[in-house]
Amino acid sequence: MSQPSFTARKAANLAQFSTPCLVLPIFKGQKLGGGIAELDAQMGGAIARALKLGDFTAELGSALSVLGNDRVQRILLLGCGAVKDFDLTSSKKLAQTAGKNLAATKAQQAHIALESLPLTADDSTHLLEVLATEILWSCYVYSETLSKPKNVPNLTKVSVSAPSALAVGKARGALNSGVSIGEGVNFTRQLGNLPANICTPTYLAKQARALGRKHSKLSVKILDEKKMQELGMGSLLSVGHGSDQPSQLIVMEYKGGKAKEAPYALVGKGITFDTGGISLKPSGKMDEMKFDMGGASSVFGTVQAAVNLDLPINLVGIVAAAENMPSGRATKPGDVVTSMSGQTIEILNTDAEGRLVLCDALTYVERYKPKEVVDIATLTGAIIVSLGHEASGIFANDDDLAEALLAAGQRSHDRGWRMPIWQEYQKQLDSRFADMQNIGAGTAGSVTAACFLARFTEKYKWAHLDVAGTSFLSSPKGATGRPVPMLVEYLRARAGQ
Repeated sequence: MSQPSFTARKAANLAQFSTPCLVLPIFKGQKLGGGIAELDAQMGGAIARALKLGDFTAELGSALSVLGNDRVQRILLLGCGAVKDFDLTSSKKLAQTAGKNLAATKAQQAHIALESLPLTADDSTHLLEVLATEILWSCYVYSETLSKPKNVPNLTKVSVSAPSALAVGKARGALNSGVSIGEGVNFTRQLGNLPANICTPTYLAKQARALGRKHSKLSVKILDEKKMQELGMGSLLSVGHGSDQPSQLIVMEYKGGKAKEAPYALVGKGITFDTGGISLKPSGKMDEMKFDMGGASSVFGTVQAAVNLDLPINLVGIVAAAENMPSGRATKPGDVVTSMSGQTIEILNTDAEGRLVLCDALTYVERYKPKEVVDIATLTGAIIVSLGHEASGIFANDDDLAEALLAAGQRSHDRGWRMPIWQEYQKQLDSRFADMQNIGAGTAGSVTAACFLARFTEKYKWAHLDVAGTSFLSSPKGATGRPVPMLVEYLRARAGQ
């Protein structure tokens, strides 16, 4: 994947500046002054005229491309809305507009002039981070299985002059942070977009090993089916029984904190393709079940971002990877399996498989004595009924952890919404033939799924993110990279950043 590079520089005299594309964010009602007014005069008042005629309103999210001159070949005007209304959400919208338009431009280089924006140092830092992240997001193009990739952006270099409240060095740091997050998001998207005949559990294991070879602070361990059998992971292994692809438990340990400091842990559902097993899914949109490893891919992207940000924490990323297929060896409805915790599970529906791989991974993570554990999974269609595609469902057995994730989602605009896991829901999982069954009685599907996982997480602080509605979209079809921004923001906050 090619992507543009980013640099921060001192404010330039725009009337003497040269660039193939100059990006000018403008607040509604803002008078053109300084270098912008001088540049506009050189262009015969094109910017002022666009504002006067209403061709460019400066409303948040608006954009207009204006032809320039020999030095500034084109000018991209971006609307910021009213100064009094500009907030973190506005920064996200502005950055998205910039990314979309820069990805579509024919220019190979662009300069974003932010020095005239009346923003504080903190707001400037946030804006630069999301600018870098959103430009990388917009410039991502899937090409792995295309003989002739389409709509590949020309953009290779982006320079930014920061608002006056922010020194160049801090601006450079903010851009670098945004790049690290953007690269993590795009890594997550790439893994999700790959077809399931390429992105198998073994492929994910190879990706983890490759990541480990790049970073000295990251070590990788792969548990094969024999080792998982020795550990008693009968629940996880039951999901892959019908597949020719061997299941894998992938463990990535990042050691950025003190040697004996307890780690944070991320656990991802990695069902690389989900037919439903014997409880076969309908054929319509079954191709989208290659996205059923969205939790796993977000663990990869978040771990990569944490390493590149050099966060001063210890982090364990665990991916429970399997392929759910029907065959003569496949697990059958009514089968009873024994999990690593020793608890038995009656499998009434083999299409409720994500919780079966996660429960053993959540038991395995106990050995690291983690500070907090967050699992991420495309677990239920029911969460889409509840929250649509706007928010990830957040379930937690600890209020402080839940609030930390909610706050991280607000700051990154990768939002979540807390859902209940009250004890009253647990009775839906009662089974006559095992300690529990793997589905509820038909109501509150996302809640009962979380209640199932809660039975394996009583020894530590735990949260569950149901990202079935946010990690990928059907139109336009593709992985979104969520909830990597939320998770990275959560880890940065826990690291004191």
